[in-house]
Amino acid sequence: MKNAVALLAAATLLALSSAGAGAQGKKTLAIVVKGLDNPFFEQINQGCQKWIKENPSSAYTCLYTGPASSADEAGEVQIVDDLLTKGVAAIAISPSNAPAMANLIKKRAPKIPVMTIDADFLKEDAALRTTYLGTDNYQMGVKMAEYTKKLKPQGGTVCLQLGNTAADNINRRAAGYRDTIAGKTGVDRLTGQNGWTEVAGCPVFTNDQPDLANQQMADTFTANPNLGAFILTGGWAQFAPQAYAQATDQVMAKLKSKELIIIAADVLPPQITALKAGRSHAQIGQRPFEMGYRAPTVMIELLEGKKVTDPLYTGLDECMPENADSCVAK
Repeated sequence: MKNAVALLAAATLLALSSAGAGAQGKKTLAIVVKGLDNPFFEQINQGCQKWIKENPSSAYTCLYTGPASSADEAGEVQIVDDLLTKGVAAIAISPSNAPAMANLIKKRAPKIPVMTIDADFLKEDAALRTTYLGTDNYQMGVKMAEYTKKLKPQGGTVCLQLGNTAADNINRRAAGYRDTIAGKTGVDRLTGQNGWTEVAGCPVFTNDQPDLANQQMADTFTANPNLGAFILTGGWAQFAPQAYAQATDQVMAKLKSKELIIIAADVLPPQITALKAGRSHAQIGQRPFEMGYRAPTVMIELLEGKKVTDPLYTGLDECMPENADSCVAK
C-alpha cells in the first residue's frame, strides 16, 4: 500500500510540474486516464507523444497522466482536482468512476474546456463536458454479441467479465451485448433469451486488475464445465499473457472445438498473439492511439471556439484468426 501511495504521489507531482505553463512556456492540454499500469492507456500516451513531435511550434503541449493503479478511482479524481488547481488550458478525462468524476467537475465548475476520452460521463452528466472522443461502447458490445451468435448459433451459457461497477464505458458494452443477444433493449440479465443464459456468479468484476481477471476466468471455467461463452468486455486478462495462457490451458480442447468460445475487447499485440494461438475466437478492437493523437487537436479547437461534434467516435477493428495479420487499422 505504501508503494502504491508513493507511486501515486510521484505521478501527481510529475503531472503538476508539467502543468500550467507547460514545457518551454507552452500551455498544457492534459489527458488523464484511469491508470498508468494499463497497456491500453499507454497507447493513448503514444498518440499524445506523436502529436507533440508533429507540432513543435504549437503554443500547446500534451500531458499524459493518471494514477499509478487503474483501481485507484479516488486517485484519479484527486489528480484532476490538482490539475485544475494548478491550471491547464484544457483537459480530457477517462473517468474510472463516472459519477465521482462528474461530482468533482460540478463542484469545481472549471472555465476551461473539459472533454471525456475513452470513457464518458453518465448520460445525465453529459452536459458537464463538451464532447466525448473514443469508442462507441454500446456498438462494441453489439459486435461482441454478433460474433457470439455467429460462432454459437444454438446458444448456451455465458459469463460476462466487466471492469468496475461505475465504469460507464464497460457498462455500455454489457448493455449492447445483452440487448443484441436478447433482441430487445433494456435487458439487465440474460435468462434464456434466444437460448442464452448468464451463469450464476456472473458477471464478474475485475476492477481493471489483470491478475484478478485471470483468476476469475479460471474459477468460472472450473465452476461451469459446460460454459458456452466467456466475454471479456475489457482486455484485462489478456494484458498478462502468461497468466492468460495458464487460465486458458485448462480449456484448450474446448476452445479448439468451439464448445467454449472467448470473445474479447482490444487488439494489442499480446492479444493478437493469443488470438492466433486459439486462445480466443474474436477480438473487437478500439483505437486508443488515435484517441491520444486526436485529443490535443480537439482541445485546441474547443479553446478556439470551434464547433466540435459530440460524440467523436474512433471506430472498431474486428479480428478473427483468419484476418489476424491485417485486421488492425494503421
